[in-house]
Amino acid sequence: MDERILISGAGIAGLTLAHWLARYGFRPTIVERAPATRPGGNGVDVRGGAAEVVERMGLTTRVRAAAADVRGIKFVDADDRTRAQIDFPGGEVEIMRGDLVALLQEVTDVEYLYGDSIASLNQDPDGVDVTFEKAAPRRFGLVVGADGLHSTTRRLAFGPESEFLRHKDHYFAFADADAALGEDRRVTMFNRPGRMTGLYRSGNHAQAKAYFIFRSPRLDHDHRDTAAQKRMLTDVFGGETSWHVPSLLATALDDPDLYVDALAQVHLDSWHRGRVVLTGDAAWCASPASGAGAELALVGAYRLAGELAAARDHTAALAAYEAGHRPLVDRRRKIGPNIRMMVPRTALGAKVRNALVRLPLMKWLGELESRAEKNEPLGAYAPAARSKEMTTPTR
Repeated sequence: MDERILISGAGIAGLTLAHWLARYGFRPTIVERAPATRPGGNGVDVRGGAAEVVERMGLTTRVRAAAADVRGIKFVDADDRTRAQIDFPGGEVEIMRGDLVALLQEVTDVEYLYGDSIASLNQDPDGVDVTFEKAAPRRFGLVVGADGLHSTTRRLAFGPESEFLRHKDHYFAFADADAALGEDRRVTMFNRPGRMTGLYRSGNHAQAKAYFIFRSPRLDHDHRDTAAQKRMLTDVFGGETSWHVPSLLATALDDPDLYVDALAQVHLDSWHRGRVVLTGDAAWCASPASGAGAELALVGAYRLAGELAAARDHTAALAAYEAGHRPLVDRRRKIGPNIRMMVPRTALGAKVRNALVRLPLMKWLGELESRAEKNEPLGAYAPAARSKEMTTPTR
């Protein structure tokens, strides 16, 4: 098989897809704008079907060994006194995004084009001509956009992101933080009306993470303008002198890997257009508030690779991929009360939240929801004989 597929993005979805495509006999190439695989990021859950994908990749033991081991959330007042607390149920695995990406890369032996990005796409019935910002032009049988919320691939093949992004009335940021400020194995959250400052303290990492979330309508915000991002955070949190907010903000503003963006979701009627297809956040971003980003990325990439391997033409494969994965995306995209609990609109709302969290009923409802969660079986894929339709043409 001479099946050349270009994947834009070396994140969870892109690496998982490349791994399985290579196992099925394809020849994937990953192009990544960053100069190397990005090490940072927040904690992500490996649950449901994602745990099964990780198992099939032979990574379960290593993922569990690198788990963050965060055991719950506590809500504190300005004097750092605990006002309410949530303990996580056992059994699920949370791992820092950068740690998971590093493990995925270790088992994904493909061609990488780091420090580069797609500049243009020109597809015809037989393939896609791709130009890059730096590398020489190439031709591929398929192009996959796994390049996140602000996907370049989606913009080139589907249209401007303003057509697909739905703002969820919040902005968020995370950065490195001083681990000495927080309780070990806890997420600590401090609220002001419409704002939350949090500290994520993993049990297996010396480095903690600071989180900032605030309510806001859509702002004129360029996600690549670091100076503007810092001004925005300073405008919202710079006047706060309580708790550890001044220290956390100062450290975040000095962090070269500070990440700031809108809390947003991506909605498309179709994830594929001709020989260009999207996966991961580029296709369906459920937002960090869903807690399902890694699960959707791992399962979606696994399904896409499997359908491409099993089908005799790309049209049928992409249709089957979308039909199989969209129901899970639709369920996980329902954020529910998560964001309202983290960022109450008023001081009274925070008091009500704390009172509800202290009730035994809340723990019982959480356990009931976890047991009732339904995961479709992933199935196994067997590569089909390749037809001319799926063979990448050469020039």
